[in-house]
Amino acid sequence: MFKVNRIGIIIVLWILLFSGLAQATVLLDRVVAIINQEVITWSDLYKTMEADASPQVKELKNEDKARIFRENEAMFLETLINMRLQLQEAKNTGVRVSDVELQETVDGIMKKYSMSETAFRESVKKEGYTYDEYRKRLWEQIVISKVVNIQIRNKIVITDEDIRKYATDNNEALGNTESYNISQILFKKQKDGDNSKLEEKAGDLLKRIEQGGSFSDLARQYSEDPSANSGGDLGLLKKSQLNRSFTDVISKMKSGDISKPFWTERGLHIIKLESRIAAKNNDEILEEARRMLNNKIFAERYNAWIKSLREKSFIEIVL
Repeated sequence: MFKVNRIGIIIVLWILLFSGLAQATVLLDRVVAIINQEVITWSDLYKTMEADASPQVKELKNEDKARIFRENEAMFLETLINMRLQLQEAKNTGVRVSDVELQETVDGIMKKYSMSETAFRESVKKEGYTYDEYRKRLWEQIVISKVVNIQIRNKIVITDEDIRKYATDNNEALGNTESYNISQILFKKQKDGDNSKLEEKAGDLLKRIEQGGSFSDLARQYSEDPSANSGGDLGLLKKSQLNRSFTDVISKMKSGDISKPFWTERGLHIIKLESRIAAKNNDEILEEARRMLNNKIFAERYNAWIKSLREKSFIEIVL
C-alpha cells in the first residue's frame, strides 16, 4: 500500500476545495480515505455500515449502535476501499453495465419478493437510501461482479483428477460418513467404584420413558451431562466422531428408538436416536468436492488480486 505525507494530503484537499461546491461539501464532511483520484468520506463510511448492519444492530439504541460502528469502522473502511479499487479496475478495463441491465436486475428483485414498485421504493427508503442511491449501489455491485468474473472466476479450471484428489484429501469435511441426531441421559461413574445403584437408577428411568415419559424432560432433570440444559440434545454427530460403544449400540437402532443403558469410560448412557442421515453417494461427494475446491481457489486468487490492486494504487487512510 502506498503512503503519502501530510503535505500531500493537504494538496489533495485544497484541490477538492477549489474544484467546486460539491467538492467543498466533501471536505466539510471529513475525508477518511483517498484512493487514487477518489475520496471516501465519513458519511460514505457510516451510510455503508448502517445499510450493511445486521437486523439486531439496527434495532439497538442510537448510542449502542454508534459504539459498535466506532469499534468496526476501520474494518468497514478497508472493505469500502477494496470496493472502490474494484470499481476503478472495472472502469480501466472497460467493464460496463447498461441501464437496461440495471433495470432488469431491479425488476428481478421486485419479482423475487413479489413487490410492487411502490412497495419496493418504500423498502429502499427504510434502508436509509433514496431510490437513486439504491440504484447506484446496485449498479456498483453488478459492475464488481462482472469484473471479478472476468478477472478471476472465469479463469478457474478444475479437472476431474483435481476433484478426485480433493475428495480423497478432505474425506471428513465432505461428510462421507453416516451421521446421527442423538439425545442422551448420562450418569457419571462413581468414584468409589460402586455403580450398581446407577444401573438400578438408569433401569427405572428407562421404564418411565418406555411408559410414555418425555426423554427431554427426564434428561433435563436427571442427566449429568452439559447437554441436560437442552434436553439431552447432542446435535448432529458423524459416525467418525463417536466411540465404538456408541456406534455398536446405534447400529441396532431405528430413528425414534431408545437404547438400553450402556457403559463407556464416562459413565452410564441412555440414548435416543432422533434421526439417521446416510452418507453421501459418490456423485454427491464429487459434486461437493468440486464446489468446495472451486471456492477455495476463488478465495485464494481473489485475495491475491485485491492485494495486487492495493499495491499498485495510491491509498491514504486518514480515519
